[in-house]
Amino acid sequence: MSNHFDIAVLGSGPGGYVAALKAAQMGAKVAIVEKEHLGGTCLNYGCIPSKALLASAELLYHIQHAGDMGIQIAGQVTANWEKIQARKDKVVMTLRNGVKALLAGRKVTTYRGRAALAGPGKVAVTKDDAPADQFSADNIILAVGSVPSRIPGWPTDPNIVCTSDESLHWKTLPKKLLIVGAGAIGCEFACMMQPLGVEVTLVEMLPQILPNVDPQIAAALAKALSARGIRIHTGIKIENLAINGALATAMLGNGQKIEVDRVLVATGRRPNTDNIGLETAGISTDRGFVRVNDRMQTPLKGHYCIGDANGRCLLAHAASAHGVVAVENALGHARDFTAPVPNCIYTFPEVATVGLTAEEARARGMPVAVGTYPLAFHGKALAAGDNEGMAKVIRHRETGALLGVHMIGHNVTECIAAAGALLHQKVKVQEMAEVVFAHPTISESLKESAEDAMYQALHLPPRKVLRVAAGAAT
Repeated sequence: MSNHFDIAVLGSGPGGYVAALKAAQMGAKVAIVEKEHLGGTCLNYGCIPSKALLASAELLYHIQHAGDMGIQIAGQVTANWEKIQARKDKVVMTLRNGVKALLAGRKVTTYRGRAALAGPGKVAVTKDDAPADQFSADNIILAVGSVPSRIPGWPTDPNIVCTSDESLHWKTLPKKLLIVGAGAIGCEFACMMQPLGVEVTLVEMLPQILPNVDPQIAAALAKALSARGIRIHTGIKIENLAINGALATAMLGNGQKIEVDRVLVATGRRPNTDNIGLETAGISTDRGFVRVNDRMQTPLKGHYCIGDANGRCLLAHAASAHGVVAVENALGHARDFTAPVPNCIYTFPEVATVGLTAEEARARGMPVAVGTYPLAFHGKALAAGDNEGMAKVIRHRETGALLGVHMIGHNVTECIAAAGALLHQKVKVQEMAEVVFAHPTISESLKESAEDAMYQALHLPPRKVLRVAAGAAT
């Protein structure tokens, strides 16, 4: 077997394995390197296991509230954490084997071990104490992903102070859980743990939970979580964390003390670019990220970086899209990455966004009009018993262009793709409002909020419009 390839991919997460499949589909001779499990963080420690656990928790939550839907359940309903974990493991293994079969079906050569650049166009793969495997490639795609951030100076006992890597595979549930950081991971874990009987406290040092999300949407989620008994502290820093036996004690900046038996540190992720030989190839980093252009190219010819490691967007589906773009450019098909990337948060209610918030648009000097539609008015949401939430459309007030869509509610992560497609096509909000959405569906709220952004909503009370006579002082 020749040890030279057209394309070599370092990492088999959703960016790496998709890049390898795309390259093979286009006729390239491809190698992929994975140090642990095929599928990377997303499949093994992130997206997939978390959604499997969330599905069990959400089902339990709905059973706990079945009486509201006229369903009477005799006897006590309990959760079997061991079986929930076993189901999650089965889902992960099924998909992991699926990735393996896809790569084999495309005749992608798979190396197992830790990859590092051994110079421009050269890769060394080490596993245990065995001599390194070395090969070369015309093009190398770095798909090395990211790892959870930890807080310097905090205790490192993984049985008590955990990241999402450990927490998704807990053998037992905590009684009291402190979640540090109320971004997507923190809020998803809060939703997951609370129905299972865990007492949850969320602490976020920034002014709102989901700091990068539209403030109105974030506030709606905070209200929903608080109503379930999840304690939320925002705008507060944890000054100290100490372990005392089997317990952890956190001192908040406001003087409050919180004692729990487990802590989840969910303060973000950092690029996994240490010790991969970047310096041997002359590739520099910016705070650990490998900076690329819109074609995913690094400054070194024939070397690309996709996904979390390039810092453009730390989301699995962005990595997959980056991978396709990198391969097309590596094989001579010039293409820039310009598509808007949706962000989905799998709390219940779900959160989904794409494009600019009103605040971001105004910061760029754009005049905006905002349309909203509450799901409390919505037929499908009321019928399904999930009427928390809203849809929100941001319109450029002068050009009419669609700038962003933000949603919270039942199944909105399935609806946001339609908004993303419209945004990618650079449509005007008028065109969005003209789309015929099926009834009754949650997606109708997109049309309703688009109409409201133009002051034309039919299913909302009439807006009060202040008319100013020509020449009048303002």
